[in-house]
Amino acid sequence: MLRTKTILLVDDEVEFAEMIQMRLEANEYAVLLAHDGKAGLEIARKEKPDAILLDVMMPVMDGFKTLRELRRDETTWDIPVIMLTAKGETSSIMRAQESGAVDYLIKPLDSQKMLEILKKHAQK
Repeated sequence: MLRTKTILLVDDEVEFAEMIQMRLEANEYAVLLAHDGKAGLEIARKEKPDAILLDVMMPVMDGFKTLRELRRDETTWDIPVIMLTAKGETSSIMRAQESGAVDYLIKPLDSQKMLEILKKHAQK
């Protein structure tokens, strides 16, 4: 029997996060939610999800700082992180890749593409 994959979704837009959560759960993922980078970091350390969907622009701790902290921590350094943002500039995409993100999705999300990326990277 296959184990359900757990995805941590870190996004400060509550309605957007709930919509993505429903889409993921409909595709048999377990979903953990955080609405800022600091809370996301704490959940990641405690729960060790199979992958993280991480928004770039958030209060408290933005996505890039959160990603740097995830990569520095021995308990979370290997968790695949997919960045989410409304920004599609090449410089943001390159910054995400250089910081250790495995992929980058631009809002509004193509949910089919998101599911394909998660299937590829949430492989524990």
